Amino acid sequence: MEEVLGAPLLERNRRGVRATAAGQALVRHARAILGQVEQMRGELRTYATGLKGRIRLLSNTAAMASFLPPQLCRFLAAHPDLSIDLDERPSIEIVQALVDKRADLGIVADVTDLGVLQTHLIASDELFVVVSHAHRLARQEKVVFADILAEPIVGMRDTALETHLAERAARLGRQLDYRIQLRSTEHVGMHVEAGIGVSIMSGALARTIRRDLAILPLAQDWAVRRLYLCARDFASLTPHAQLLAQQLLESAS
Repeated sequence: MEEVLGAPLLERNRRGVRATAAGQALVRHARAILGQVEQMRGELRTYATGLKGRIRLLSNTAAMASFLPPQLCRFLAAHPDLSIDLDERPSIEIVQALVDKRADLGIVADVTDLGVLQTHLIASDELFVVVSHAHRLARQEKVVFADILAEPIVGMRDTALETHLAERAARLGRQLDYRIQLRSTEHVGMHVEAGIGVSIMSGALARTIRRDLAILPLAQDWAVRRLYLCARDFASLTPHAQLLAQQLLESAS
């Protein structure tokens, strides 16, 4: 191998043998090649068992609430041999999972740093303020962000949105007063209806609340969040992940 490569791979002396810089480079490439071979074997093994492929998809809460479910239903109906491993995560965690190759595709909001990922715009989602009908803001047609900075907040557990709102409040020299943060929109609605505070959430989530509440648009230019389909490299996706990406992009267009 040293003769073929034209470089010494091992350094030999009286103390023993160790890899040279070229040898260490060979080890890195060899491990990558062996890993790809194992991945190929695993993927081909699924064909032998009748399962043609799995797609690892991560989505933020906003996309899960409206845009994504009907798309996945249509995709799975059209491709009975494919399966999807779907997990709902905050946008910031999805970005890191894609970078670490722990997922094929992700749907995130543009309030998160998308780093080196490749992205395609697939949907938009507007932020709304949710208040009880007894609240002073309920009589307004829309709400300015500055008007709720003094209000107690019932928050959704969305790290990206929380960071986004905190940055906007800081620009006004203020900070949001979270009384409680919850993962369920129904629980958020319960607390808002009880007068615990007001909430800011995506329109997709606000429309799922089954309570009689006032849902008012947040009157700021930045209140429209864009949802992006992301991947490390769309060209290197598995064929079945490319099929899903293609459908989502066609639906968006």
